[in-house]
Amino acid sequence: MVVLNIVRVGLINLNFYYMTDPLADYLTRLRNAIQAKHRVVEVPASNLKKEITKILFEKGYILNYKFVEDGPQGTIKVALKYDPINKVNAIKKLERISSPGMRKYTGYKDMPRVINGLGIAIISTSKGVMTNKEASDLKIGGEVLCYVY
Repeated sequence: MVVLNIVRVGLINLNFYYMTDPLADYLTRLRNAIQAKHRVVEVPASNLKKEITKILFEKGYILNYKFVEDGPQGTIKVALKYDPINKVNAIKKLERISSPGMRKYTGYKDMPRVINGLGIAIISTSKGVMTNKEASDLKIGGEVLCYVY
């Protein structure tokens, strides 16, 4: 009887969780925090997520960010930006475009325009992660990661 209990506990511990799309998880955590009206959200860090966070800060979509180096991976603390009067978030929509199962690439001539230029597309290029406007100016294409508006 004790052996059966050990086996049962052993089977419960065999469930492993691994993530196939960390960028989709990052965007979903931001969306959930916005919908729940949170001020700060913590996400696991990666170099790609750090670059996207910097772009969101430079373009005024988030209030502030902080990279916390704890453990091998670290975390990113993102302070979300809200309008002080009507409490509306600066980010209306975060949309993942290229996924691991279906990558979306674009050349500099076919660069996407998000809401006729009011939003941004985040592109991963050979020169690094940048917005669609910066990639067009440098005349380089790349993988369209997400739309932000």
